[in-house]
Amino acid sequence: MMKLTVIPGDGIGPEIMAQVVRVLKHVHAPFEYEEHQAGEVALNSLGELLPQTTIDSINKTKLAIKGPTTTPVGGGHKSINVTMRQKFDLYANVRPVRSLPGVQCVCSDVDLTIVRENTEDLYAGIERMVDEDTAESIKRITRKGSERIARYAYDLAQKTGKPRMAIVHKANIMKLSDGLFLKVAQEVGWQYPEITTKDVIVDNACMQLVTKPQQFDVIVTENLYGDILSDLCAGLVGGLGVVPGANIGANHAIFEAVHGSAPDIAGQNKANPTALLQSAVMMLQHVGENAKADAIMKALIAALSDVNARTGDLGGKGTTVSFTDAIIQRLGH
Repeated sequence: MMKLTVIPGDGIGPEIMAQVVRVLKHVHAPFEYEEHQAGEVALNSLGELLPQTTIDSINKTKLAIKGPTTTPVGGGHKSINVTMRQKFDLYANVRPVRSLPGVQCVCSDVDLTIVRENTEDLYAGIERMVDEDTAESIKRITRKGSERIARYAYDLAQKTGKPRMAIVHKANIMKLSDGLFLKVAQEVGWQYPEITTKDVIVDNACMQLVTKPQQFDVIVTENLYGDILSDLCAGLVGGLGVVPGANIGANHAIFEAVHGSAPDIAGQNKANPTALLQSAVMMLQHVGENAKADAIMKALIAALSDVNARTGDLGGKGTTVSFTDAIIQRLGH
């Protein structure tokens, strides 16, 4: 058994997390669950958005699953997700995007993964006021950061049998920073001759993803572009409510729902646990429990195909709990 830090989060977070843990326990996932808080609920009860007890737990377990959290607007608080990524050096943001049966979407045959560098670029937050009318933000790209994210992406492509890699950049304009990222990623790619590599300028990548997303298997890109492309691709397959995410470093891994905390429907048994459950599937794959991961995914797809099972946001008649019941029923005993 391995210890797992469970962060329910805010809004609908505790509801969907409870159902995901139900499914994990049903398949006898090899976890001992340690629950800790982050977000507004932690701020209200413990006075901190990301309490030290939560940090200590993640440092001990090295593995966490996290529901959506709310960062208060206008209070000067740094995003919890950004804080965690920097604190635990979670350099790889991994977002698989695939069409699911029963989910109305723009494209019905998408199956790609975005691997986004997670610690540098403009998101490092290096800013200053040059004068009272001029703000400046520094885009920092390093060889180390570029090399390790490219290697992660190529290893993932190799492991998952995806033969096409797209390096997304804007090196035609930012010749030094994006130029370095592109050069280093290409150098890594040369070590994987079985994978076909192309480089795509980010604005063209947006157009290509909208017009023909089937041409992409794995995309590796910088922090800002990856953030934008991840949401664009989620829009192709039905939105953030059906897309999982992971933040992975050399020593720690945090799997999360990438959608918001939806406080307007919190406590109403309406929330859709699909995204967080798929993040749990990624977590099982990460720890080598592929059979359990496959079983959950198969049951989830079957439940999504049933209009009586899936939740109202997907045009179904189910609730948070009854949808999970349907998944567990399809898992059997």
